Amino acid sequence: MNDRIGDPLTRVDGPAKVTGRAPYAAEFEVPNLCHAVMVRSTVPAGAIASIDSAAVKRMPGVLLVMTHENAPKLPKEGRGAVNPPAGREVSLLQEATVRYNGEPIAVVVAETLEQATEAAAALLVSYGPADAVLDFEKSKQKLEPAKMTRGEPQKKWGDAQAALASAAVKIDRVYRTPFEFHNPMEPHGTIAHWKGDELTLYDATQYVDGVRNTVSKTLGIAPEKVRVVCQYTGGGFGCKGSTWSHVMLCAMAAKKAGRPVKLILQRPQMFGPVGARPITEQHLVLGARRDGKLVAVRDEIVTPTSIFENWAEPAGQPVHSLYAYPNGATDQKVSRMNIGTPTFMRAPGECTGTFALESAMDELAYALDMDPLQLRLINHADVDPSNGKPWSSKKLRECYEDAARRFGWSKRNPKPGSMREGNWLVGWGMATATYPAHRMEAKASATLNADGTYLIRSGTQDLGTGTYTICSQVAAETLGVDVRKIRFELGDTRYPKAPVSGGSMTAASVGPAVRAACLALKDKMAKGGKAPLTAEGKAEGPPQDEAQQKYAERSFGALFGEVRIDADLGMIRVPRVVATYSVGRVLNAKTGKSQFEGGIVWGIGQALMEEGVLDKRTGRVVNGNLAEYHVPVNADVGSIEVAWVEENDTEFNDLGARGIGEIGITGVAAMIANAVYHATGKRIRDLPITLDKLL
Repeated sequence: MNDRIGDPLTRVDGPAKVTGRAPYAAEFEVPNLCHAVMVRSTVPAGAIASIDSAAVKRMPGVLLVMTHENAPKLPKEGRGAVNPPAGREVSLLQEATVRYNGEPIAVVVAETLEQATEAAAALLVSYGPADAVLDFEKSKQKLEPAKMTRGEPQKKWGDAQAALASAAVKIDRVYRTPFEFHNPMEPHGTIAHWKGDELTLYDATQYVDGVRNTVSKTLGIAPEKVRVVCQYTGGGFGCKGSTWSHVMLCAMAAKKAGRPVKLILQRPQMFGPVGARPITEQHLVLGARRDGKLVAVRDEIVTPTSIFENWAEPAGQPVHSLYAYPNGATDQKVSRMNIGTPTFMRAPGECTGTFALESAMDELAYALDMDPLQLRLINHADVDPSNGKPWSSKKLRECYEDAARRFGWSKRNPKPGSMREGNWLVGWGMATATYPAHRMEAKASATLNADGTYLIRSGTQDLGTGTYTICSQVAAETLGVDVRKIRFELGDTRYPKAPVSGGSMTAASVGPAVRAACLALKDKMAKGGKAPLTAEGKAEGPPQDEAQQKYAERSFGALFGEVRIDADLGMIRVPRVVATYSVGRVLNAKTGKSQFEGGIVWGIGQALMEEGVLDKRTGRVVNGNLAEYHVPVNADVGSIEVAWVEENDTEFNDLGARGIGEIGITGVAAMIANAVYHATGKRIRDLPITLDKLL
């Protein structure tokens, strides 16, 4: 049996998924269920002048048309901005104001989904429009300091201005990334069911406890009166880490209709009211000596946010920690636009930040006539350059060596345009991957059953990343039993509390809690306890954690990739990527490999395809569907070879494991852009890299 920590155990939840027995949020069976469809604004700013719902109310099956005119009045103006800027300020039909195109303005409830869909489309709304800011370039005329979800908007050490002024070689460039939208296979969806004053929500989420807290505060009910269930999540990528408008609207509609209500977002509704990665503009300046040693880096970043929340993509974070240099400065500002508030998207900040930094490092290597890998080795950070702390564990040098050897980097002809096969221009590029190591307090329980099996519970989530499996492995190894004797349950606020499944922290937080619970159970058993017997365990997190005061905690990786570009058509292919990671202890070799590969695939999409296009006249995302918002498919992805170095970061936690859910996407876009330059001699600093930019 491959049931110990690190073994490639096949997913324990796999049979339930492939046989259709795994219930997702929209699939729970609730008696007397009716269906809701959310109606969104069609103007980017102004106010609702009138909503003519009379005819809609007479349509077959219609039970309720809920608007700002009849929605339940909520405490604190019903905004629901719990713990900003991580929390969301949502739209809950409390007023007639419209702040972006696609903002929720009504909910129609009917007996069937088809009836609700038809009725929602028939709702007549007129507006008193107002001026809107829909052009990012124009929005930059008025900037304000960013309120960061992580890091600081301004950070300085040394004297970057003086060092850059005297640098022998300098790279001064602007890099841009567009709006990007999450689009998990499972859209957002909620079922709300009231029994008296108690509310049960089946919700597609990355944070069951966060949903409970937000809903209870927003609706003004006690947390213990709210139960949230999410046994399976069909992808989240950050957008399901927050509680958006539709969750509360579903609960409000169910209360008003007097029946359980299901509200599932349509695919176009995934573009706007549930967040996105915002545009980033990064003005990056690198200064170096002739031998390649960096002397200073300055990074000035602007990202758009909504007119009602200050939310910033922390794109400057890699500059603080990836390379060693004595002088640094980052400054991040936001501009206001009539858009839905942006949010976390896989590897927020690190993904966009590494595109700029790793592209600039490649440009510096060419300016120095130096191998890009050698430049990175020269500037390897043995301690965190922004604070001087030693790393809890770091094996980036080993990653460079391993991935470069497996890729065959030493055979690269450094001259752009020098490598060719028939009509294909061949380019080789490399970049560094990085993501901070996060963990928070988590709890778990372990129960010995009368039949000799064990039940382990924690109120965490499985987004498809393998939480069911790795926690089963941790429990099996800790208890010293076959994994088939373990049943792990999650996704319920009735279970011991766990943090959000975001920031790549679930394995590093919940894994140690499961271990602690199993150790406590073993202790009870050793003292003569008999089944049924239960023990609870808790894994500490900041601020109790002294390790975070002593060490810098971060993961790293080395990426090498090949592109082939049709010399006549500019068509780009990515036939192979080779990567090696330093991420602490990998808890499952099979699910870990899947996470790395999935991140790289998304990085290919970011580099070559993904771009949300905002209509500057109306404020609507014009490609708000999967027919026109392009993501990679099988034909777009070549060979991906991932590996990791042996590592056990026990300074970080007692399992030695750092999270791996997000690092896979970081550095990929830069690696591809660098390979495109090597193939063509054309430097693309504005993602995505499309045919028109090469021809």
